[in-house]
This record gives sequence, structure tokens and C-alpha cells, in this order.
Amino acid sequence: MPAPRPFTVAVPEAVLTDLRERLARARFPDEPPGAGWSHGSELAYVKALAAYWRETYDWRRWEGELNRFRQFTAPVAGIDLHFIHEEGRGPRPMPLLLSHGWPGSVWEFHKILPMLTDPARFGADPADSFTVVAPSLPGYGFSFAPGQPRFGVPEMADAFAALMSDVLGYARYGAQGGDWGGFITAVLGFRQAKHLTGIHMNLLPLRRDLARPDAPTEDEKKYLEELGVFLREETGYQVIQGTKPQTLAYGLTDSPVGLAAWIVEKFRTWSDCGGDVERRFSKDELLTNITIYWATGAIGSSFWPYYARLHSRWPLPDGARVEVPSGYAAFPKEIVRPPRAWAEKVFNIQRWTVMPAGGHFAAMEEPEALAAEIRAFFRPLR
Repeated sequence: MPAPRPFTVAVPEAVLTDLRERLARARFPDEPPGAGWSHGSELAYVKALAAYWRETYDWRRWEGELNRFRQFTAPVAGIDLHFIHEEGRGPRPMPLLLSHGWPGSVWEFHKILPMLTDPARFGADPADSFTVVAPSLPGYGFSFAPGQPRFGVPEMADAFAALMSDVLGYARYGAQGGDWGGFITAVLGFRQAKHLTGIHMNLLPLRRDLARPDAPTEDEKKYLEELGVFLREETGYQVIQGTKPQTLAYGLTDSPVGLAAWIVEKFRTWSDCGGDVERRFSKDELLTNITIYWATGAIGSSFWPYYARLHSRWPLPDGARVEVPSGYAAFPKEIVRPPRAWAEKVFNIQRWTVMPAGGHFAAMEEPEALAAEIRAFFRPLR
């Protein structure tokens, strides 16, 4: 297989000029009186974010931050797969695959990556260091090119397995992920067990159509209540992205304001921000992630896992059990948090940690806590 090629993020200036011009011409909707965020992204906030994006935000600064990491592309599964590959600093770094989700990108890992590769720098044990491989999911960001094949979760897992074993030559490695990355990590644990030292997730991919218990425990009651609210109030994006993704892609590919509104609402709703999205993420952090989607034109292809999920079988076979050692970090504002007893029916749970703070975007919200949890989980598996 061809060797990886070094990669540098370099968005053409014409793309940035066009972006600013589109922002200057943006046409905004009205909103119901007093709506706030109750019907979606708040008008006043989106206007302020768009103005900051046009007048103040400096992509070149944050592009430079991305380029601090060693990046590559490699021909995998019929596409040029982009990935960060940062060597660990310690006596025996463990290879670790990090997988992000939607609407994220490898930018999610910009805080946690140094904590994992160089723990001594942050006051932790250098023996816990990892060599981190963090790919852009196929169809996301720098792993996208127009017209390329679309990937669901199983295909993404197979592509990442090929990257780790065939391209990079790692016979054994760990895997960690949240959102779609949690699904990918679980599929890797099932399909690639001989190569996995263990898997760690901060979102557990458990089926929602499991039989409900006649006499649920308190944990089960709480989970079912949270799940009911999520299914009723928060799954509209899944339905449109899973049924008519192409139709939605026209608007979000053409309008930077539409794209920003679609993505920022999820960062607010799914994070432990108490209703103030900038309590967890600065405008610069939010816009760097959004600009990756804008500059690459990848928002439409990023919807594909939702379409594939609604139109194919569950990523793990019926009755499947993932036997590799598994860990889970339960962040309090994660979308859904299944009971441990349910998770143990599918995963070989070796570590289950209830985290004190944080939400869906744990690597950005609580990088120190997540890094410490990952180190603790993999420590006995080295």
C-alpha cells in the first residue's frame, strides 16, 4: 500500500474572500417574538456570530493551529483519507485511534491531543503516553472530495482498520470515540478484536428498540425518560439528514449563515453550557469547526451516516457482544446515557466512570478529565 503523504491545511484565499462576501449579503429570517433558542438557533446570536465571522475571525490563525499537528493523507478504501498522526512522548507509547462525530471534525481534538501524546507536560505519568491517530471521518472535512463514495459506520470502521494495520503497521492499538466515533469504535471492537487492546467511548451505541423492562430500575426509568425527551424534541436533524440529505445539502452548502446556524445549535443543545454556548466554546473554536465544513464543502457528505443508519441494519449484528475490554465515560449532559446493566449486555465493560461535568463534545469541553479517563482505562491494558 502506498506510503502516507504529508498534508498541510491551506484553504485558498479565494474561498475565504467568497465566504466574507456571502456573509455580507446574508438574508436573515425573522423569529417568533420572545423565541430565544426554543425553536432553533436564536436570531440575535446567529447575527452576532456571522458578523464576527466576517469582520473579526482569522482563519489563518486557526489554520496554523491545525498545522501544528503532523497530518497526512493515504489512499484507503477508494478515497484519500486525511489523518493526524502525532507520536507519543514516553517510554512506550500505545497507538490510539481517535474518532470524532457529527457535526464535529478533528478540530475537536486540538486540546486533548497534547495531553494524550505528552502527559508529562501536563503533570501526568509519561508511561501513559499514546501515539495518536485521529482521522477525519470519510466524507468529513479533509477526507472529502466531490463525487467520492459515501461511507456508513461499518465502512468507516473498515477504512480505519486498514489505516491502522495496513498503512501504519500497528498490530495492536486502542480506540476511543464519541458520537459516530463511538459507533465506529464499537464496530472495530467487534470486527477487529485481535488488533484491539481495548475500546473506550463517551457515547454508547445501544439500540433504542430493545425490549423495555416491565419493572424498570431507577437507572432505567431515568434513561427511558431522557430518551423519550430526546426522541420527541431533538431528532428532527436525524430525520432530514437520514431521509433527504441531498435536499438539505443545497442550502447549507450555499449559505454560510445557514451552515453556522445548523451546527452551532447542536453545540449549544448537546453541551454542558447551561444555555450559554460560549461558556464552553469561544466563537473562534465554533467557527474553526464550521469553517472546516464550509471550506471543504463536506456538509452534504457528512450526512451520509444518518442515511445509511436509517436504510441498513444496525452496525453490530443482532445478539453480538463486543468482548474486548471496554470503558465508558458518562458525561452528565451527553445526549443519552444508558444504564450500565444494558451496556454490559453488549460490551465487556471494565471501567464505567460517571463524570462530574461535560457533555457531547467532551474532548473540547472537558479535555483534562477525558484525557485522564482515557489514560486510566488503558493503563492496565498496555
